[in-house]
Amino acid sequence: MIKQLPRRQRIRRGVILTTFILFPIIMNYFSPYVIIDGASQGIINGSFIVFGLMFLAALFLGRAWCGWVCPAGGLQEAATGINNGPFKTGKRDWIKWGIWLPWIGIIAAVAISAGGYRRVDFFHLTESGVSVAEPMQYITYLLVVGVFLLLAVLMGRRASCHTICWMAPFMILGRALRNLAAWPSLRLVASASSCRDCLKCTSNCPMSLDVHGMVQRERMEHRECILCGTCVDNCAQDAIRFSFSAGK
Repeated sequence: MIKQLPRRQRIRRGVILTTFILFPIIMNYFSPYVIIDGASQGIINGSFIVFGLMFLAALFLGRAWCGWVCPAGGLQEAATGINNGPFKTGKRDWIKWGIWLPWIGIIAAVAISAGGYRRVDFFHLTESGVSVAEPMQYITYLLVVGVFLLLAVLMGRRASCHTICWMAPFMILGRALRNLAAWPSLRLVASASSCRDCLKCTSNCPMSLDVHGMVQRERMEHRECILCGTCVDNCAQDAIRFSFSAGK
């Protein structure tokens, strides 16, 4: 008998797989290049707006985007059928900052050179509304998908989220600001006394975090947590739960 995922996880995976299927349509709205091209012409485009919304959403929802909506997340979780091994977290998690910081610097530099932002065009370089509409765009699409897939296959669960994702830092910074202010937001809370040390929370975590250790400390906040709820739904003792509340 095939064991079904918990209902909430079936819904979550259905959503992120759907957004991955739609990726040829929506790719430019997450593009690190399109935002640079727009900045060079003083244009606030779709990717600029989407990245800004990610930061703002993180003030209240943390990295829930990564767990519930991200098309690259859908691709990587589909790849667990090839390699479901945990990613070795730690120093590798900082690779994305080595990508993000120079990229942000380039955006700022070209925007200043262009005399600042002067107009808004959400569909800049995506006039048809579809990102992959020409042969060269197919090549870009396949390269992006290939890199994310290859890292997941070679390095384990959601390897790209840890290493090369240029979107994650927006949400990590938004969450850090929220943690400083400690206003109510979506978060995980845990009761160590309810834990029976089955370790299912850790073994099933898509981000390969030591969730069991977090439960024992009753401190569930982690910059790599994507609030997917996998630990919540795999805990038979209800030692972990979602909460929309203040605190850290």
